[in-house]
Amino acid sequence: MTLLLFLGGLAALLGGAEMLVRGASRLAAATGLSPLVIGLTVVAFGTSAPELAVGIGAARSGAADLAVGNVVGSNITNVLLILGMSAVIAPLVVARQLVRMDVPVMILCSVAVMGLTIDGRLSRIEGGALFLACLGYLALLLRTALRGGDDEPPDAPARVPRGLASRALDLALVAAGLALLVLGAGWLVDAATSVAAAMGVSELVIGLTVVAIGTSLPEIATALLAVLRGERDMAVGNVIGSNVLNLLLVLALTAVVSPQGLAVGAAVIRFDLPVMTAVALACLPIFYTGHCIRRWEGAVFLAYYAAYLAYLLLDAAGHDALPAFSAVMMRFVVPLTALTLVMLVLRSLHLGRARGRARGLDLEEDGQ
Repeated sequence: MTLLLFLGGLAALLGGAEMLVRGASRLAAATGLSPLVIGLTVVAFGTSAPELAVGIGAARSGAADLAVGNVVGSNITNVLLILGMSAVIAPLVVARQLVRMDVPVMILCSVAVMGLTIDGRLSRIEGGALFLACLGYLALLLRTALRGGDDEPPDAPARVPRGLASRALDLALVAAGLALLVLGAGWLVDAATSVAAAMGVSELVIGLTVVAIGTSLPEIATALLAVLRGERDMAVGNVIGSNVLNLLLVLALTAVVSPQGLAVGAAVIRFDLPVMTAVALACLPIFYTGHCIRRWEGAVFLAYYAAYLAYLLLDAAGHDALPAFSAVMMRFVVPLTALTLVMLVLRSLHLGRARGRARGLDLEEDGQ
C-alpha cells in the first residue's frame, strides 16, 4: 500500500506540474502579467497548499514540531535543493524585481519570524499580524505588476491575446494542476512519513526532512518543468513566492488555528530558524551578481543542502562525528563561502561602476 501511494503520488505530481506550468504560462501571456508575477502569486499559492494542509492538520492534532519543521524545512529545501537543482540544469535568469523587492521581503519575513518565536511560541495575535502582512505583500505585488514594474527578462515569451474560452481553459488547467499537485504531495508525504515513523525518527526531524521535502515536491516538479520549458523566471518566482507565503500565510494561519498559539521548540530556535534566515540572506548577493544563478552556484546550494541533511541525521542519531562535522562547517566552509559571496558582490559593483563611467564618456564624446 505504501509503494502504491508513493507511485501514485509521483504520477500525480508530474501530471499536475505539466498542467500548472502550461496553464500558468498561457495565462501570463493572455493577461499581460509576466511569468514572474504569475510564479510569485498563482503558482506560489498552489505549490504552498500542501504546506498549509499539513501545517493546519498537524497543529490541530497537537503536533507543533511537525507543523513548524514543515515550514522551516520547506523554506530551506526550496532554496538549496530546488534552486540548486534547477540552476545545475540551466542557469536561472533573475528579474530585477526579485533583487529589489521580493528577496528583501523574504529576508525581512525570516528575521521577523525569528524575533517573534524567540520566546518559544508564535501566538495567535502574532500569526494574525503575519497574515495581514501577507495581504499587504500581495497588494504590493499586484500594484507593481499593473504599473509595469515587474522587469520581465529578455527571454520572456511574447504576450498573445486569447479569447474568453481559451482563458477559461487556461484557468481550468491551472486549477486541475494545483489539485493534482496537492493530492500527489499528500500521498507521497503519507508514504514517506509511515516509513520514517517506523524507523523511530523524531517528529521534528520528520518535519524538517521527509515532510518538508514531500510538501516541497510541487515546487520541485513545477520548477524543474518550468526550466525545461524555458520558463526560468517562473521557476525562481515560484520558489521565492512560496517561501514568503510559507511564513506569512502557512505559518500565520497555523498559529491562528492553534488554541494556544504555535509552540516552537528550542532546537528550531537555536539552529533551524537561523539556517533558514542565512539561506534567505545568501540569495541576495547570488541573485544580485549578474542577475542570474549560475551552475556552480546551484552546485553550492546542493552541497549545502546535503550538509544540512547530514547534520540533522548525525544529530538525530547522536553520532560521534557530529562535533567534528560542525567544526569543519563553521570554521572553514561557511566563512569561505561568505568570503566568496562578498568578493562576487564587490566585483559586480566594480563592473557596474566601470560600465557607468564608460557610458558617461561615450555621452561626452557624442556631445562634443
